[in-house]
Amino acid sequence: MTRRGSDPYVPGHGDSSYDVEHYDLEIGYRVDGNRLDGEATLRCRANEPIDRIDLDLHSLRTVKVHVDGAVARHRAHLGRLTVQLGRTVPEGEDFEVRVRYSGNPGPIRSRKLGEAGWEELEDGVIVAAQPHGAPSWFPCNDRPDDKATYDIALTVPKGYHVAVAGEPAGQTHGRSVTWRYTQQAPMPTYLATVQIGRYEVIEQTGAPVPVRVVAPKDRPREGFEAAFGMQPQMLGFFAETFGDYPFESYTAVITDDDLEIPLESQGLSTFGRNFMCDDWECIRLVAHELSHQWWGNSVTLTHWRDIWLHEGFACYSEWLWSERIGLMTVGERAEVHHARVRDDDGPDLLLGDPGPELMFDDRVYKRGALTLHALRARVGDARFFDALRTWADTHRHGNVTTAMFVEHVERVTGEDLGGLFEEWLYSVELPPLPV
Repeated sequence: MTRRGSDPYVPGHGDSSYDVEHYDLEIGYRVDGNRLDGEATLRCRANEPIDRIDLDLHSLRTVKVHVDGAVARHRAHLGRLTVQLGRTVPEGEDFEVRVRYSGNPGPIRSRKLGEAGWEELEDGVIVAAQPHGAPSWFPCNDRPDDKATYDIALTVPKGYHVAVAGEPAGQTHGRSVTWRYTQQAPMPTYLATVQIGRYEVIEQTGAPVPVRVVAPKDRPREGFEAAFGMQPQMLGFFAETFGDYPFESYTAVITDDDLEIPLESQGLSTFGRNFMCDDWECIRLVAHELSHQWWGNSVTLTHWRDIWLHEGFACYSEWLWSERIGLMTVGERAEVHHARVRDDDGPDLLLGDPGPELMFDDRVYKRGALTLHALRARVGDARFFDALRTWADTHRHGNVTTAMFVEHVERVTGEDLGGLFEEWLYSVELPPLPV
């Protein structure tokens, strides 16, 4: 029987009775009019005997569905597309679902989670899908623990640049342009992204992998260089600290619009024009999003309650970069943010299970980083960084939980750390800042 709502933080999304192994997306998009026409082919595998599955697809009309080449019965209701498979598929057997769909995409709105997904810009598109926005533009099994490979082809009018979370695989030019990308590293749905705009590409040298920026042609030179000019060195530093960069390349997209916050996706991060500035707030966010390639995009949570494994690690990476470039040390950053978290009068928060309303609360980021700082103070630098490197390597392109991290660190360091993690993760009261 199909299981619905696999994660209580994002109810109504995901179906754990099957996994998607590969997405093949063929999409045509008209910027003027915000019209999308798509065909998605999903290669799936049954996790149990099933005769139907649920796909997530919001506000877009399903035209036709095929299962293993035959027309399939289906029903769309409240963002769920239920597909009858036409037979009982045994556990472990593969099957293929093809969906033709169309409509005017827009962000998915949630009272607890806000907006996420496909969004029109002044002259282009941004897709910010974390944590529930992927179904705004393609039918999917919207679970963070269901990683798949992707082939994505997007056809748009001439004059626009298309950036996708994947590696370029060629273009086809005609009355319009088809941009093709492939993502061979397993990727969860929320990290799949499309960015469309009138951009140019700046190649940056000096990193272990290709690094590029996709940005407006009229970007401010000094602000751009201050915020993004050291990305190759930053990537090299993180690779030295955390282990090899986990993807084939890294791209930063800078939209022509201002954005409230930047966002990470797999192998690609997106910023607004307002983040091209020379102060620490801009620089730290560039570091934050880049470090997510290790913490979140390669090593990915299994359940959203463990969001600190992404945001706390990325925040601590900011502090490491600050010290590296001669600004405040990690210890100084920890002192500042410990005081801010201590004095915050917001609702009570359990870092290890903050709830959907608080999963992106700033205290998740800062207390998460402070938890790592407390661990580092307890076990020492050598064992701390050894634990991070082996964590990133062991779970490269995988899914993890907090319990797995605690077990890993205890095994690597040889220490019983249950008490430390209990007070930092599962107590509302903020522990003292470790020396």
